Amino acid sequence: MATTEQVRIRTRGYERRRRELELLIVADIVTIFAWVLGFYGLHPNGHIDFLNPWLTIVVLVPLGAHVANRHLAADADAILLPLATLLNGLGYVMIGVLDPTQAHLQALWTLISVFAYVVCIFFVRNPDSLDRYRYLLAILGIGLLFSPMLPGIGENIGGERLWVHLGSLSFQPVEVSKLLLAIFLTSLLVEKRDLLARLRGGGLRRFGPIALTFGLALAIMAVEKDVGFALLIFVTFVLVMWIGTGNRIYLLFGAVTFVLGLVVGGAVLPQVHQRISVWLDPWKHAATTGYQLIQAQYAFGIGGLSGTDLGLSHPTVPVATSDFIFAAFGQELGLLGTSAIIISFLLLIGAGLRVALRAHGEFSSLLAMTMTIILALQTFFILAGVIRVLPLTGMTLPFLAYGGSSLLTNYILLAILMRISHRSNQFNDLREGTTG
Repeated sequence: MATTEQVRIRTRGYERRRRELELLIVADIVTIFAWVLGFYGLHPNGHIDFLNPWLTIVVLVPLGAHVANRHLAADADAILLPLATLLNGLGYVMIGVLDPTQAHLQALWTLISVFAYVVCIFFVRNPDSLDRYRYLLAILGIGLLFSPMLPGIGENIGGERLWVHLGSLSFQPVEVSKLLLAIFLTSLLVEKRDLLARLRGGGLRRFGPIALTFGLALAIMAVEKDVGFALLIFVTFVLVMWIGTGNRIYLLFGAVTFVLGLVVGGAVLPQVHQRISVWLDPWKHAATTGYQLIQAQYAFGIGGLSGTDLGLSHPTVPVATSDFIFAAFGQELGLLGTSAIIISFLLLIGAGLRVALRAHGEFSSLLAMTMTIILALQTFFILAGVIRVLPLTGMTLPFLAYGGSSLLTNYILLAILMRISHRSNQFNDLREGTTG
């Protein structure tokens, strides 16, 4: 016989999953409505096929993730999966408007990514168990990070050597690597927190983790020409060290180190100097490296307040399905549409921070915070680059932009957050019932 307290806790789990299902249905309705608008924009006299197999995958597959949550993580946050589904769906629609072939591939990657989400939810029952495998994950992460340098499988695209090509499959191992290294760095910080938090004592050893991360970032920029990921991993770890120790000296040391790296990188590495030059004056490079950024500004100007409507203007921004998809949304949906997208990201990041604050256990809390910071920084860097607040980093916008590696990694990140949320809510519900 289940006790009254057990029934009450189980009921809370059912309520969370019911809310998740309702929000998923809303996300799917928005996706279908956007797809209809985009289809009519491209084919005003065409017949709408609501049984389009690619749209069906994008709409129905997240419901499979909901079923997995219902059985494996019933107490997890109810808003994380619907927000990811909404962004994924809108991204698919825009990619379909711009390039139907890539949209088909994005739908397949959605299927693979949600499957990986379910696998992660199933096998990672206790997020704290990841702490035991930190050195193995670090070795695997570094191996994946530099795997594009291997002859025969590494591929150079756009001046950056980030791709691995195996037969007909091409992906960016750096995306998965960032999660593995994040777990390692989080585990290291939890173990050395007392030493790192001291205002006095410890000597230069306190700055060892930042120096190690800085060296890794420089290696990534020098060897793989990837400015975006190098910036992401360094800033993430500096912020996590500050949050984890409460010692603001790491922010100061990280800022000084960052400026030093920027000066050295700008002087020694052509790709860093080029990105800064284009950011400061894209018109000076209008015929070459500044063309993309200028076209993005035009796209936002054409879109105005409410946009030109999906499928009607067909944005001509280069690489509009990936690096500049936010500019494509700016032209098609205008300020109102892009504001809605930014709000969706803010809600997703806010939900991740709530998971971190409510997490039960030091490692789980800091891991959730690290995962959320990765998501937030990647979103900020790419949005700021497209609207010319910061130099372009070349990263993809999470869930929204075309890219199988990015989509797969972000669904795994989401699964880790969901698993942490499930355990923390179970613990908090039980504690509230005990003290109530």
